[in-house]
Amino acid sequence: MIRKLEPRDMKRVLEIWLDASVKAHDFIDKTYWQSQIENMRDIYIPASETFVIEDSSRVLGFYSVINHQLAALFVDPDYQGKGLGKQFLSHVKALHDQLTLAVYKENASSIAFYQSQGFKLGQESIDEHTGQREYVMTYE
Repeated sequence: MIRKLEPRDMKRVLEIWLDASVKAHDFIDKTYWQSQIENMRDIYIPASETFVIEDSSRVLGFYSVINHQLAALFVDPDYQGKGLGKQFLSHVKALHDQLTLAVYKENASSIAFYQSQGFKLGQESIDEHTGQREYVMTYE
């Protein structure tokens, strides 16, 4: 079930974000992700519209949107590859006819996933926080 984020979900969402970030971005030191937990909790998630997906026992992933930008889409690493990301994208596409997102150039599996879901590669830039190359991807 996909539903809006509730305050009781925050701890679990942050766990998923950290675990999935470290796994997907092994080219960035783990300490960077750990240093961003408070910003995620206090700034980024509250500034966005966030939805979670859960089974009967717990939250398995989340996505966040800010002004047609898919700012986050993370699934618990133990549940990746089971179609939850596709469910999220179907949900967000029903709410937004245009979307953009940023994805690190080295994150080839995420780029391929978004392309398989209709996103197109756009311009390349440097993420000011990490110094890593990233693409902007668009969906229309």
